[in-house]
Amino acid sequence: MKKHHQDIQDLVYVHLNQNDQYVLSYGIEFAEFAAAFSGTLNHLLLLKHRFEDGEFNMHTLLEYCPDERIDSLAAEDIYSYGDFCWIDFVEEEGLNELTGQEMAEILYLGHQKQHLKLPFYNKLGNRFVYLAHDDGFFNKVYYRSFKDFFHLLSYTLSIKLGKLKLEKTLLGIRKKRSYPPINKEILLSLTPFIKEGICISLRDVDHQRNKLEIPIWVIGDFATMDDMYEEYEQISGENCHAKIIFDKKTKEWKLTVI
Repeated sequence: MKKHHQDIQDLVYVHLNQNDQYVLSYGIEFAEFAAAFSGTLNHLLLLKHRFEDGEFNMHTLLEYCPDERIDSLAAEDIYSYGDFCWIDFVEEEGLNELTGQEMAEILYLGHQKQHLKLPFYNKLGNRFVYLAHDDGFFNKVYYRSFKDFFHLLSYTLSIKLGKLKLEKTLLGIRKKRSYPPINKEILLSLTPFIKEGICISLRDVDHQRNKLEIPIWVIGDFATMDDMYEEYEQISGENCHAKIIFDKKTKEWKLTVI
């Protein structure tokens, strides 16, 4: 049961592993990730990719995407790459100082999508390690700071919401809405659930006249996203565990835990 690319966009699964500093996700793609951190991403050392416009680093024998080309990388059909893995770095100087041991650890990350030791290197100053298979379908991202993860989630959900079904006005004119990012405090308060694994379903949004409600189900920890998706299909018929609510009048978000 392979999900089609368009199916991925309106369901978000996130599972946070605090000890090992990574988040497993479904439904968030590199283009959204790059947009959320627009202008602040470092260069990306490409571990698994099919990008043809990279630079070559002689020391690691790997290609990298300079920060000014991230937009053109994000515009590619990364889902079709299959594996797409990278680690960011501040200066090429730092890449050239990596030891054989560090390079082995970094190559292992791209190959196995897991770490031998926590993958944050002072020489690189990396904020992330991004390990994806069928980008958006299975993503494992290590975060030096989980603040970045909450920023990504807040930004991406509001952007996705703006792309959903357009609302009809009284005259039958469809108008596109844009939504403010969801307050980080709201998402932070969901942390205990996110540590268990949650689905945030934009396809099941309840549009009412004065508000809209995004349902959240706590569904647990999955090794494969196919299993996660089957569980979502089972559970989405049942009452959700929490709702993120947007008040259309005050333009404010709030959270209800059920």
